[in-house]
Amino acid sequence: MTTLKQAIQFTDNGVEYSSFLTEVLDGLKRVPKTLPAKFLYDERGSELFEEITNLAEYYPTRTEIDILESVKNEIALLIGPEAALIEFGSGSSRKIQILLQSLKDLSVYVPIDISKEFLYASSLKLAHDYPTLHIHAVSGDYTAPMTLPDLNCRKKAAFFPGSTIGNFEPREAGAFLDTVAAMLEKGDGFLVGVDLKKESHILHSAYNDARGITAEFNLNLLRRMNRELGADFALDAYRHHAFYNEEKGRIEMHIISQKDQKVTIQSEEIVIQRGETIHTENSYKYEVEEFHNLASKSGFAARKFWTDQNRLFSLHYLELR
Repeated sequence: MTTLKQAIQFTDNGVEYSSFLTEVLDGLKRVPKTLPAKFLYDERGSELFEEITNLAEYYPTRTEIDILESVKNEIALLIGPEAALIEFGSGSSRKIQILLQSLKDLSVYVPIDISKEFLYASSLKLAHDYPTLHIHAVSGDYTAPMTLPDLNCRKKAAFFPGSTIGNFEPREAGAFLDTVAAMLEKGDGFLVGVDLKKESHILHSAYNDARGITAEFNLNLLRRMNRELGADFALDAYRHHAFYNEEKGRIEMHIISQKDQKVTIQSEEIVIQRGETIHTENSYKYEVEEFHNLASKSGFAARKFWTDQNRLFSLHYLELR
């Protein structure tokens, strides 16, 4: 009898400790200080982000889910039968389950996520709910070029939900689109969620929720550095700060130091002044045409896009030319 664990193939291209340390030290020595947003998503960070997606103020997840529910059959027709579905950032699998309702004859599902523990747990749950689904989970940094496992399929379709494309600088988003294009072949598809530009008060509420879950998510990065790198951040000496930068069309998330302090990481001393910030994440917002122009530079043609009635969020099916 095949167990769930036996039904899941697992490839580990995970982030090395040395890479985490190097990127943290490099970012904290810069002026202004920055840290890569990908490091927010350790196991605890991924759990906190799932909580964020259920908050009343956080519109992107529920809006994207509503769009997916309304167009899932249309998406299935665009992807077609016997496809490999590759998801960047496997999340809680809520959105993939919507697609699986329509993609009845999927060859293989390939979730790729930086959090190995969260990836494996979500893959086990999905295998339990869909016992005939072939799952090949890949642990790794999907922003870096990688070789996919051999996939026995007629066609590949990539899936990047949640407006995560907005976490990249526009130049980095272009590089990521190039990376995705390199994984695909002519005629393959890419289904991607994109948050749209809108009134700033809606954005402010989404990233400054009343319960403080987003703040905990942001500050969890300090806990992670203390735990994994032996840093000595004083956790009560920092606070979360998020705002919409209208000129750049992005939400910015920062950690603000509330006093002059010194932090030691692996014998390296970092001086942080009162009021100084560590820039942890951006979330760029796009107009539809703006995103299509960006995607076209990487060889993608926009086959179809959908929005909710309030035009808060958009979902795009791109095809590699």
